[in-house]
Order: sequence, then structure tokens, then C-alpha cells
Amino acid sequence: MILQIAINSPFRSCFDYLPSPESLLQALRPGIRVRVPFRNKTTVGILIAITEHSELPNEKLKQVIEILDKEPLFSPEIFALLQFASDYYQHPIGEVFLTALPTLLRKGYSFKKAESHPNNFLAENLLQQHNKLSLNQEQQQAVEKISEKIHQFGVYLLHGVTGSGKTEVYWRLIERTIQASKQVLILVPEIGLTPQLSQRIQEKLSVPVVLIHSTLTEKERLKAWVDARRGAPVIIGTRSAIFTPLLRPGLIIIDEEHDLSLKQQEGFRYSARDIAIMRAQKENIPILLGSATPSLESLSNVQKQRYTQLNLPYRVGYSVMPKFNIVDVRAKSLKQGLSSALLEAIEKHLTLGQQVLLFINRRGYAPVLLCHACGWIASCKRCDARLTLHQLSASLACHHCGFTKNIDHQCPTCSSGELLHVGLGTERIETILAKHFPNTMINRIDRDTTRRKGAMALAFSNAKEGHSQILIGTQMLAKGHHFPKVTLVGVLDVDGGLFSADFRATERMAQLLVQVSGRAGREQQPGEVYLQTHQPDHPLLLKLLREGYESFAHALLKERELAKLPPFAYLALFRAESVKEQEPLNFLKQLSTEAKNLAPIQVNVLGPIPSPMEKKAGRYRAQLLLRAPDRSLLNQTLKQLLAHLAETKTTRRIRWSLDVDPLEMS
Repeated sequence: MILQIAINSPFRSCFDYLPSPESLLQALRPGIRVRVPFRNKTTVGILIAITEHSELPNEKLKQVIEILDKEPLFSPEIFALLQFASDYYQHPIGEVFLTALPTLLRKGYSFKKAESHPNNFLAENLLQQHNKLSLNQEQQQAVEKISEKIHQFGVYLLHGVTGSGKTEVYWRLIERTIQASKQVLILVPEIGLTPQLSQRIQEKLSVPVVLIHSTLTEKERLKAWVDARRGAPVIIGTRSAIFTPLLRPGLIIIDEEHDLSLKQQEGFRYSARDIAIMRAQKENIPILLGSATPSLESLSNVQKQRYTQLNLPYRVGYSVMPKFNIVDVRAKSLKQGLSSALLEAIEKHLTLGQQVLLFINRRGYAPVLLCHACGWIASCKRCDARLTLHQLSASLACHHCGFTKNIDHQCPTCSSGELLHVGLGTERIETILAKHFPNTMINRIDRDTTRRKGAMALAFSNAKEGHSQILIGTQMLAKGHHFPKVTLVGVLDVDGGLFSADFRATERMAQLLVQVSGRAGREQQPGEVYLQTHQPDHPLLLKLLREGYESFAHALLKERELAKLPPFAYLALFRAESVKEQEPLNFLKQLSTEAKNLAPIQVNVLGPIPSPMEKKAGRYRAQLLLRAPDRSLLNQTLKQLLAHLAETKTTRRIRWSLDVDPLEMS
């Protein structure tokens, strides 16, 4: 009897072990954890399969040290899902399986001990009835359409404008799922959305909600995992929660399905949305993708009739969509980055006792420290990036590698003391507005102000309650938050997404613009949006504002089809990095040659080229792109390339990774 064990290592296959003499054969079931010797130490692995033969002779096989579980930790559906994910993303199977477990279980913590805490809920008996808000016709149609097939697999895209009541549709479907004694798993892109969503569910339905995200302690994360496995009615989490076990799965909801944060960008690079769809298929349950700005991939799947689209075209109640005002800042005198039109609008809304939100997707005080005398710019020595000035901490920081240093007061090149702060960040906008509106409470929400535990929840609570008249923030403010008193949104720089080397930048610009603009006028007071731009006549910007997101998105889809880009092609990106400048390119050149020899003619091998930011954290980076018209052709080529790499001796100075379906080309 040979045990095939998956171990958390970069090796892409399982390792063969022998059972120990005292092993109970009936306990050896795929999905249990075992403790095994591995490279002069012991580690925890997952039993994947039991076979009768090994490529190695028995005398060279080591024995399992200990069996840690009496029963598998993975349901058959999740076990199959993880095998699929490992194969699809071409990622080592041990890392995939161990990623799906809480950290304590990866370390060998007793599952029996984890289950010892009392279970204080019975999902089917907890639902309480409330006086409900009535649904409008479109909401009711969406609920009924899904409810008709609530016991079978189907993918539903709920495209609702901001403020259209998508969450009310969620509540009704959650309620019906719980009434059927089933569980609901909800994925959100940001940790900041979990407390708000949890609170609203508890207020609406009075059922326990389990939260799963990265800020939990190891014990909290394990408890949440166990509660979900025992039947907790509602589980809300960020992307890693997609692997959470459910006793009675009934419905999966992906909120803000378009969001980039749903894709893991390091290590096991998976899309939580795509994995969720595959999981729903294996569990034979419906999945609902909600967004005001659906991804082009989802809209394409609607066109191909793989998904069913449900529309909420109007805001609920008396709320109407905000009025857009394009502010042409060309050749205009700006007051430290703010136009007179925007400042006047801010003053008007503040005078009426309303709330203002200003958006700039750049934290810090100024993105550039420049010597006026010689042109020197403060740059990171470890990255091809400029250092951002942070005034409050009196530091210069690299937002890519984390390097910090004290602010220079003299130019290190010419010793001039005339150093200019160029550009705007959230911290500088806060300072500027404090001078313009000295008696106004300002709340800045970005990564710098929400680092401490509880700071993010407090900041959003204060914003929602209207304790601050002016909100300033990055894209953290744009994602699904409801600020009832905000009637004015100002976007300080629209142009960044209009000109970029990344083909997805225009799509993201539109999504971010629609999302942040949607914070305005969500209650009875009408809202308006001011967009500062140097490109007021840009055709894509005008199409977005005049015809709406869906028309804009379908125009982009036609462009993508002509250019043979996703979702009309499939991509895989090899990245390589090293402390030596030429090594990544040389490594990928060899891989490119091999790829051209192995790949069918339909698979394009593009590159290698230096990464857009070639040097990061002291390492030089390059990338190689593979493009195919068919997913199976791409997967076949990747498997052959990885087999070649496994047989190739490479220097340890080279780190390389593979990203299937990359969403970022950096």
C-alpha cells in the first residue's frame, strides 16, 4: 500500500510514503492530514490517494509518522475542486490543499480539540421575521428568477446601478436559502465591507454571521472555519473564504464580482470568483454575481448564454442617479490641484449641511519630491519608483517595497534647499481643505489611517453617521459603501486610466469612476459628481457618461475581440526575477525558445520583455506572455513547459512564477 501525500512545497506532484505498522487501514482516507518526515524535518501533509505501486523501490520510501484525523477535512466536492484548481492554475498540489485550511490545522493542531467548543446555533430555527421593505418590480423579478431554480446550479449576473438595491435582493435570497435549511457563502473583495454587510444581515434576518478574513487571529479563523463546517447559516469572507467547508451548501454570492481584489496575486494565484463558479457547479447550487460595473468576462459569458443577466436599472425609492459635471482643467488656474468650480460646489453642499466625498487614488502628501535647481527626484534605490512624501510622519516612502527614510531638506546632488512637493495625495488634499474650510470636520480614509485594528470599522462608521462633513480617500471608499448624507463626489484626476500600457486600464478606470460616483445622492437628496480632467473630449469618457457603463463595456468588448484579447483569448504570464539584471531575461529567453518548439501554432509566445517596473525590492524582473484562442491548448502547452522546467537545472538566484488568467501585467 502506497500513500500519495501532498506537502506544502514547490514540487508539483505528490510524494510516496508507506503507512506505519500501527496505522489503521480504515482511517486511511483521502483528505485526512498526516505527519511525515520531509527533508530532515517533520511536516503536515494531506493524503491524496492510495495506490499499489510507486516509481521508487519500497526500501527507499519513508513511513508516515502519525495520522492526525479520523475523517477527511474536505468534502468530496471541495476535494475535487482543489484538484481542479491545482491542475487549472498549474500550481503545486500541496500548496493548494494546505491553502484551503486554517493556519492552525496546517500546523497539525488537533481537529478534535477545535471542534470541542459548543455549537450555539441551529440554522433552521434562527430566522426571525421582520416588517420587510417592499421590492420594486425589477428586484422581485430577480428574486423569483433565481428562486425558481434555487436547488440547482446556475450563474446569475445581477447588474444593478449603484443604489439600485442589490443587497435587498441578497437578503431575500439568503432568507429563502436559510428557510430551506441551507447555508449561504458571501464573498466580498475588501475586509472593510465585512462588518457593514454582517451588521445589515443581522439587522434584517437576525441570524448568526460567521466572518472569515485575514485580520482574524489563528484561533478566531479556526473557530469560524469549524462553525461553517457545522452549519452556520451565513458566512461572509474575503477571497480565501471560498474554500470554507459548508455542512449544507445552498447559495454563493459574490459581491462586486468585477473587483481585482478577488484575484490572489501572490503564491497560489487563483480567481476567487472563478473558483466559486466551479464550486457552485460541483455543489449543484446557484451562484449570484453582483455588480454595478460587471467585468467584461462576465458580460461576455452572458452573451454566450452561460450566465443569466438580471438587471436593476433604477435606484430604489426617491433616489436618482447623480448629475455629472466635467471640469476642464486645461490652462486653468488650480488652487493646489482643486478647481474653483469644485471648491464652490464643496462650499455649496457644506452650507446645506450635506456631506462631500473627494476621491484620489494616491495616498501620502505628494508623489514626488523635486529639486527646483537641478531636477533631482527622490527615488527608491531598490525599485524603479519615486518616493512618496508623507508629511505627518516626516518620511519618504516607497509604496512598492516599503522602504522609508527621513525627508531630505537639501538636494543630495547640488545641495540646494529649494525642494518642491509635486503632485497630490490624500494627505495633502486633507491639509488643503483644512485651510479652505477650517471649521469643517474632515475624515481621511486610506491605508495609512486604517492600519490599527478597529480603525477601518470606526472610520466607515463615522462616515456613515455623518460625523465628518468631508470624506477624502482612495478606492477603499468606492467599494459598496453606503453613505446616506453624501451628495457631492469630486474625482480629482480622471486621466490616469485613459492612457496606460495595461489593456485592462480603461475598463478599471470606468469601473472605479462609476463606483465612486455612485456614492452620491443615494437617499432623497439629489447628488452630483465633479470630474477634473485634462481630457474632457475623450471619446471613451464621453461614452461612459452619456450612454452608461453597459454600452461602454460592450464597446470595449468589440475592441478586445478585434485585438484577440481576453475574454476572446486566454493568457498565461511567466514572471522571473533575480538580483542580477540580465538573468531574468536570459532565463525567459530559454523558456521562450522551448515554448515555441512545444506549442501548437495557434499559441502565441510574446516576449520576454522587462516588466513595466523592471526593478522592485532590489530584484530585476522580466515576463513572458503566452496567448491562445483555446483554454485547453494553453493548458496543454503549460504542462509541457512545466515538465521541461522540472528537468532543467536553474540557478537559485532565479525566482519564477506562473500566473494563469493574469489580471495585472506588472
